[in-house]
Amino acid sequence: MGYEIKGNILGFEKTLNVDIHKVDDLFSTMMDIDDENISFTLVNPYLLREYSFDLSSDIKILLQINENSNISVYNIVVIQEPLENSIINFLAPIVINTDNNKVAQAVLDKKRHPEFGMAETIKSFRE
Repeated sequence: MGYEIKGNILGFEKTLNVDIHKVDDLFSTMMDIDDENISFTLVNPYLLREYSFDLSSDIKILLQINENSNISVYNIVVIQEPLENSIINFLAPIVINTDNNKVAQAVLDKKRHPEFGMAETIKSFRE
């Protein structure tokens, strides 16, 4: 299923349309429809930790989110060997409005969310 990127994925400003495929309950992949060389591994943060934040009004407007919207949230993972050493960025979640297939990357303020890091390993949550 195709999704439209609203705003930008940090460092991938030319990525405008993606497909998202669930691998298992924890992992999914997000692939650029227009460039097969660009793909991201995503993780469901809720299977690893308590994860909540307030969406900025900018993201709500970009994704046309209202109180009845169905939302999914993922985080980008940089895969390492072994897999437990893979790094998750909890400060820049991927937010999806599943009602209209629009995607945006939110950037959280580290001062407001000191409990979230940019480079946390999977093994730190799987012990």
